[in-house]
Amino acid sequence: MEVSQNSDRKFTLPVDSEHKATEFRLFSVATPHMRAFHLSWISFFSCFVSTFAAPPLLPIIRDNLNLTATDIGNAGIAAVSGAVFARVAMGTACDLFGPRLASSSLILLTAPAVFLSSIANSPAAFLMVRFFTGFSLATFVSTQFWMSSMFSPNVVGTANGLSGGWGNLGGGATQLIMPLVYSLIHTNIGSTKFTAWRIAFFIPALFQALSAYAIFFLGQDMPDGNYVRLEKSGEKHKDSFSQVFYHAITNYRGWILALTYGYCFGVELTIDNIIAQYFYDRFDVNLHTAGIIAASFGLANLFSRPGGGILSDLVGKRYGMRGRLWTLWVVQMIGGLLCLLLGKIGSLSGSVAVMLVFSVFVQAACGLTFGVVPFISRRSLGVISGMTGGGGNVGAVLTQVIFFRGSRYSTEEGISLMGVMIMCCTLLILLIYFPQWGGLFCGPRKGVTEEDYYLSEWTDAEKEQGFHKMSMKFSENSRRERGKKGASVPITSDKETPPTMV
Repeated sequence: MEVSQNSDRKFTLPVDSEHKATEFRLFSVATPHMRAFHLSWISFFSCFVSTFAAPPLLPIIRDNLNLTATDIGNAGIAAVSGAVFARVAMGTACDLFGPRLASSSLILLTAPAVFLSSIANSPAAFLMVRFFTGFSLATFVSTQFWMSSMFSPNVVGTANGLSGGWGNLGGGATQLIMPLVYSLIHTNIGSTKFTAWRIAFFIPALFQALSAYAIFFLGQDMPDGNYVRLEKSGEKHKDSFSQVFYHAITNYRGWILALTYGYCFGVELTIDNIIAQYFYDRFDVNLHTAGIIAASFGLANLFSRPGGGILSDLVGKRYGMRGRLWTLWVVQMIGGLLCLLLGKIGSLSGSVAVMLVFSVFVQAACGLTFGVVPFISRRSLGVISGMTGGGGNVGAVLTQVIFFRGSRYSTEEGISLMGVMIMCCTLLILLIYFPQWGGLFCGPRKGVTEEDYYLSEWTDAEKEQGFHKMSMKFSENSRRERGKKGASVPITSDKETPPTMV
C-alpha cells in the first residue's frame, strides 16, 4: 500500500507525521525505510565478522606469533576498547552529518586494519590490528540512529533489535566462517597452517570494504533525503555540536543506560572473545567443536536480540514506557543469574545448555535497552546512542581487565563474577524516571506532557525560528508511551504548556 503525506513525497510503507514508517516489513526492500534496515544490519554484520575473526583461530595464531595468555587477553581488550570513544564520536557524527556518511566512512577507514592482520608478525602487531579493527564496531551506533530516524516509536524497538541483533550475528557466524575458510585454504589449497590463517583474513576484509560502498551509494539518511540536501533546502536545521553534546551529557538517563548496557552487550563482547578458548581448554574439545559451541552463543542473535526489541514494543503498546523499563530490568537480572551459574557448572553438556539460555537473555536485554534509548532525547539521539553503545565497550574492557587478564582468576571464576556484576549494575534501572511517563515504581508527574520533556531541549529563540518542529512531531508520535490507559489523554501544545525541567 502506498501512503502519501503530500503530493511530493510518497512512500511504500505507511508513515507518521515525520515520514517514519509505522510498519516493519521484514522481507521488503522498499526505499528508503527497509533498504536502510538491510544496509545497516549487513554492514554491521561485516564489522562484527572482522573484529572477531581472530578468536576462533587463536590456537593457531598463538603458536605462530608465540602469544602468551596475557598477550591474548590484551588483544581481546584492545579489540573492544577501540570502539569506546569511537562510538561516542559516531553518535555525534550521525547527529551532525547523518548516518549514511558517518557509517560508510568509518567502515572504509577500518577495512585496511583487517587486511593488515594477515601480515602481523609479533604480539604487538597482533594487538594493534585488533585495536584498529575494533573501531568498526562503532557502526552499531549509526545502525541504531538510522533505524530511529526511519521508524516510528511503535516499531522502533523492533527495527533496532533486528538490525543490532542480526549485525551481532557476525560474532557467532565468524566462529564458523573463519575455521571453515582456514580449513579450505590449509587442506584444499595446501598452504601451511601458519600461512592459511593469514590468507583467511582477506575474506572479512573484502566483505567489510564492499559494505561501505553499498551504504554510501544506496543508502539515505532520513525518509525525506540526505542531510546535505535537507539542510540546504531548509527542511532540517543544522544543529550545533555544543548544544547536541550538552543535552546528551546532562541527561542522567543516558548515563544509566550506558552503564547497564555495559553489562549486557559488554558481556556479549567478552563471551565472544573467551568462549571458544574456554571450551577448548577446560573441556578438551577440538578446535572445530569449540568453534561450533562458541558460534551457538553469537548465533542466538538471530532471534534473541530482535526478540528483545519486539518484546519492548509489545509491552510498550500496552503498558507504555514503564512496561519497557520493567521488562528490561527483569530480563537482564535473569541474565546475570544465568551467567553466575555458567561458571559454576563443570560438565560440558550442562555448560552448553546454560550458555544457550544465557545467550538468549543477555542478548534480549540488549534489544530491550535500545527499545528505550530513542526516547531519552530527540535532539541528541546520536550522542545518547553513542554513549550507550560506548558503555557496552567500556563494560567489555573493564570485565576483561578485571576477570580475564592474567591468572588472577580462572576463566570459570571470571564468568561467575561477571554474572554478579550484571545483577549489581542492573539495579540502576530502578532510578530511571520520565516525568511524562513515570518509572518502575512511580507514575508520571501530574500535568507534564511529552512536549514539556522534548521541547525543553530548545531555547525560546530557537523555537521562534522553528528549529523545534521535528521534536514537536516526535512528541506527538511518542504519546503511545503512556500505555493504553494514558493514550487517550488529550495532547497539549507547547504554546499552552510551560517548560518543565527534565
